[in-house]
Amino acid sequence: MNTKILLAASLVAVFTIGLYAEDAIAFAQYMGNVGSEGQTGSYTLEEALEIQRRRIEAAEANPASGSGTPYLDAGGVVGASIIAGAVFGGIAGAFFIRGRSGKYAAMGRG
Repeated sequence: MNTKILLAASLVAVFTIGLYAEDAIAFAQYMGNVGSEGQTGSYTLEEALEIQRRRIEAAEANPASGSGTPYLDAGGVVGASIIAGAVFGGIAGAFFIRGRSGKYAAMGRG
């Protein structure tokens, strides 16, 4: 494909995405319940600070609970990464092994 056409099409796509991205609405974190009209509830800063203080006290009182992220569990970060690596690595290995033989394999390579 002609590189000038490809570059022009890419620039048009970037500017088009930028044009429509202005209309996107970003919802920030709010305090309290939001009504149907968009108004915020009666949740004040003092109430928020009190709830956060209680959370910190609960975490300090029970240090064994941790952050709640089971890193070494099969459902955790490391466990899920190992399982996904084993699955996709096995699939890639099967493709590599199958790719060394067959009617499209290069002559003299195996």
